[in-house]
Amino acid sequence: MKITREVYLLRVGDFANSRDFEIILADIRSAIKSVTHFSSTEFIINPTRKGNGVKPIKNSFVSTLGEFGWEGEKRMSLVDGVNPGPIDSIKSLKDGIFAVEWETGNMSSSHRALNKIATGIIQHNLIGGVLVLPERELAKFLTDRIGNYEELMPYFPMYSNLRISEGVIGVISVSHDSTSEEAPLIPKGTDGNSKLGQ
Repeated sequence: MKITREVYLLRVGDFANSRDFEIILADIRSAIKSVTHFSSTEFIINPTRKGNGVKPIKNSFVSTLGEFGWEGEKRMSLVDGVNPGPIDSIKSLKDGIFAVEWETGNMSSSHRALNKIATGIIQHNLIGGVLVLPERELAKFLTDRIGNYEELMPYFPMYSNLRISEGVIGVISVSHDSTSEEAPLIPKGTDGNSKLGQ
């Protein structure tokens, strides 16, 4: 799988310029690039509109982060007094906890993910977070109405204008390497834990 854009809505303070953050980024980039389908080196998708599931893609990403020492599906309170559900993957650092969410839901889910990260930073429960989501070019082959970069982008100024002295809020968009009608469809729904086909 390839990274198409990497945007930082906020990147301020000592942590944002630290070696630890460089390692975080290297982990995330490597985990994204490790996601393959119908190939041992590439993410090749069947170009059926709305035909492919998303959970196996996320699971592959989270599994690779686990090999780098991240904790997957971690429940924690990001917003004081509210349990927003498990975070896809977190890494504990001396400066705090860094969170990564991989979008598997609709646009409302994308907004909630960024809001969760922003509020977690404001309330000092996170040092930073990144949302990974598909480009529209990939999203059209995934579950109907999956959140995508282009639809979320108009709301970026809201996060860029938050008054935060320390923290990182990033958005990374991803896409397929190529398409093939011979590639098996990625399972949906209750088959979400299935591994991606090689």
